[in-house]
Amino acid sequence: MPQVATILLVEDDAAAAAEFTSAVSDIDAALWYAESAADARTMLRESRPDLIVLDLSLPDVDGLVLCANLRTEAADVPFMVCSAGSTAEKVLSFKLGAEDFVAKPYVPAELQARVEAILKRHARRRASAELAALGALGQSGGGPELGRLRVDLARWRVTVDDRLLNLTPTEFHLLVFMARRPGEIISRQELARGVWGDESMSRSRTIDAYVRRIANKLASAEEEDPPRILNIRGLGYQLAIAQVSAA
Repeated sequence: MPQVATILLVEDDAAAAAEFTSAVSDIDAALWYAESAADARTMLRESRPDLIVLDLSLPDVDGLVLCANLRTEAADVPFMVCSAGSTAEKVLSFKLGAEDFVAKPYVPAELQARVEAILKRHARRRASAELAALGALGQSGGGPELGRLRVDLARWRVTVDDRLLNLTPTEFHLLVFMARRPGEIISRQELARGVWGDESMSRSRTIDAYVRRIANKLASAEEEDPPRILNIRGLGYQLAIAQVSAA
């Protein structure tokens, strides 16, 4: 992988955490360790992980509840469950979006291979999204001015007038994709295919969560009549710009 990956391990058993650390020691990755769901949420913001690995038996929150929360709080971060859970818990973990489930006790070599496979898939998806964002506007430097919204691809920035929008990488990619077609209604399938390279994402609530966060950030602008993202029921989303000027 082109850069060191970051893994967030959520495990309340110190011995199990040490075993996991040893199993993945050959992977070029920075490892963060949380002993509870509360710690995991704090570290999630700080570490910006490429993979979350969690046990289902946590002291403060049921691990399956945490799995569900992760789909909202970190929708674009893959997660793996490492637990001695039942078959029902395994099935539910996959339904909640887990990339993989490794039953304890696990074989260290197999665990390492599974972790590496997820990290490689995540790196490919991220690279694909970045290329899509660049290709969407057909340029590698500046971007268009859409009314009061300015896309700066060279610095990966979006501003409304002079106010910088604090966007995550995925939010940036999604907004750039929509900025290519201001005023058009874009379906969830198109957004899933263009930003994530996976149309099946349209069947989850991930896209809705991201669009809602971007819309809230645009709406928080103090400027009069800021750009808006409209939810066109049954059709998709529309980036509404008061005035669109040429790039």
